[in-house]
Amino acid sequence: MIERFLFHFKLYFMLSLILEVSYAVMGAGIGAGLAAIGAGIGIGRIGGSAMEAMARQPEEAGKIQGAMLIIAALVEVAALFALVICFLVSNKL
Repeated sequence: MIERFLFHFKLYFMLSLILEVSYAVMGAGIGAGLAAIGAGIGIGRIGGSAMEAMARQPEEAGKIQGAMLIIAALVEVAALFALVICFLVSNKL
């Protein structure tokens, strides 16, 4: 009777560990996808706004382009940071 109880307890414990790992990996995948989508939307809005600003003031195109590149790089860094955190979470287990 005790052996049967221990078998079921070990089985339940192993299944709960597998579920925890699968939830962490699934969450990391969803987080990585959301980070990539957010970065894409952010860079698209930056580029669109910069093009509109350059069309309105062509003489300031150099300054606008420089600012656009800096902000786009910051958005990419934030997205890469989010991806690294997601991969660390999924590989921690």
